[in-house]
Amino acid sequence: MSETQEVVRIARTGVDGTKPISEALTGLKGVGSRYANAVEKELDLESDTRLGDLSEDQIDEIEEMIKNPDQMDLPKWLRNRRKDRDDGDHNHLIESDLELKEEFDIRRLKEIGSYRGWRHKIGLPVRGQKTKSSFRSGSKIGVSRARLQEEASGDGGDE
Repeated sequence: MSETQEVVRIARTGVDGTKPISEALTGLKGVGSRYANAVEKELDLESDTRLGDLSEDQIDEIEEMIKNPDQMDLPKWLRNRRKDRDDGDHNHLIESDLELKEEFDIRRLKEIGSYRGWRHKIGLPVRGQKTKSSFRSGSKIGVSRARLQEEASGDGGDE
């Protein structure tokens, strides 16, 4: 058996080759544990096999399966771009393609002036979370504790 590769290149990304296949594939953006398990089962690979132990042909086959989910008999709900706004297809995007698509989606929301677009624009949470005590990083509104203590010590020294 050949030596285990530390880093395996899949979809222009370095993935940890010392981990089991399904766990290592989750290191790719856009590939969750369910999708990684589906790819592993589709290729009839053993679950305890390390990604770095596979041959180049097997790794290329895994990469092809991840990029083209139409080759696998997967349910539509397992993909990350169901009923895409542009073409209406059920797609599965990974890495830079997914990041670019998300960026375009957010830009579109900002341009049309939707509620979610406004929340993205001003840096507040978009999905209905409470903001009284959370999301306080960035510009702060109100009085800081240090400033209150500074004013309190300054008032006592004047007398």
